[in-house]
Amino acid sequence: MTQTKPVPTQSNSSTPEPARKRTVFDHVLERLAGMDLPAKDHVETYLRHKWRANNKPKTIESSFTSIKLFLQFYGRLGKSDITQIVRSDLEAFIEHEQDRGLYISTVRTRMVSIIAFIHFLMDQDILPLSFLKRRIRIKLPDTLPRAIPSKDVRTLLRVIDDTRDRALILFLVRTGVRIGEALGLTVNDIDLAEKKVHLIAGEKNDTGRVVYLSHDALFALKRWLAIRKNETYLFYGQNGPLSYSAARSRFHKYLKKARLDQKGHTVHSLRHTCASELLNAGMRLEVLQQLLGHSDIEVTRRYARLTDKTREEEYFRAMAKIEKGGIDGDY
Repeated sequence: MTQTKPVPTQSNSSTPEPARKRTVFDHVLERLAGMDLPAKDHVETYLRHKWRANNKPKTIESSFTSIKLFLQFYGRLGKSDITQIVRSDLEAFIEHEQDRGLYISTVRTRMVSIIAFIHFLMDQDILPLSFLKRRIRIKLPDTLPRAIPSKDVRTLLRVIDDTRDRALILFLVRTGVRIGEALGLTVNDIDLAEKKVHLIAGEKNDTGRVVYLSHDALFALKRWLAIRKNETYLFYGQNGPLSYSAARSRFHKYLKKARLDQKGHTVHSLRHTCASELLNAGMRLEVLQQLLGHSDIEVTRRYARLTDKTREEEYFRAMAKIEKGGIDGDY
């Protein structure tokens, strides 16, 4: 199952953003109205609460999907009253989703939305405050990010002849922004004179930040800006902002052209590549955290485990001493 977070889809750029957001929200409510779910009225109240709190449409839609799946499962347990819920119902749902073969990270993402809904019911005195006295924890495997080797990046860039696509790929690999953040940028977010990009709201935590443009990314971007049409979005397709599926398709087209399509590189790998190269160049972890928009430095610290040249150098320095018989271990 694809775990990639949705990004802006192609739409008519002449439609005002608030109107598009309202359309998505109304569509979610229409789908809910046609369903037979336990606690359906509470779900609608919760979704309206998230709308008033100015949550992004895709956040509301993702929450709705997760809550819907849980309540459908809850109904199959023979329960129709949400006040009958017990902790084991949530644990059973987790096991059910894992048994369906979903990635554990997907299950955890769904549980975040469900637990937020449960907290809302607790705040509304529908469920007792003691319901989640003990947290439900789902441990994720501590995987390392996958970066693209620098020689593969150079090979990839050599085959990109489209001005927009070259600007986008260089933008991603030099700024480290998420693909969804890049596709949501407007021309007004770019400050060419200061070589800055203003991300008004982060894709995952709604926290804005500033990232910077390297010389090669700036050059590629200026070439694209010189020929692009008068569109709102920085990177656009035929019908508005460039969609994730279109960007991904173009990326894989160039991987195949460069004969790199069997190496497992993804669009998100460009973000990992930027982070790894900045650390290897000596950037402090705390600075990288801010550039990547991580709320938890432990997430950033994964790159240190992947790219720590100091550790590598110390290992080979120590091993050279061992191999010369400097200490026990002269085999």
